[in-house]
Amino acid sequence: MTMLPGVTKSNSGIDDISWNILGQIYVPKQHSEASMAWHATLPKGTFVPPHIHPTQDEFIYVLEGRFDLLLNGVETYAEPSDLIRLPKGIPHGIFNKSDQAIKCLFWVAPSRRLFDLFWALHNLGPDANPADVVAVSAEHEVDFLPPPEEG
Repeated sequence: MTMLPGVTKSNSGIDDISWNILGQIYVPKQHSEASMAWHATLPKGTFVPPHIHPTQDEFIYVLEGRFDLLLNGVETYAEPSDLIRLPKGIPHGIFNKSDQAIKCLFWVAPSRRLFDLFWALHNLGPDANPADVVAVSAEHEVDFLPPPEEG
């Protein structure tokens, strides 16, 4: 798939797609073999647990709200106009611990199987079994880390 020139308008995505990924709304803005970009809205209290993209670099540009992050075992945060850089192979988790929604632009390079993963997760529904999410993600080159041991 080749990227076509043009403008993806602010209120729409590619082919009017909007995925509900476990309560977060992802709207794809661009998709080619080289990269994929999507607008995301993460309601308060939602998160993506620590995971690794072994084949992709990932970026998040924060538009609204505050992310709390776990990057390679280190806690940090990002606010509007900050760019979060997530090199392939580095474990990371993103969390909305605030009282407002986070809006941001994600992108990955290369796309690999992420577009297909979002369709698969969208189809699991809002009450998906975490084990199913982990298994489907692993099939699409996203590896979730086991929860930390309680001490």
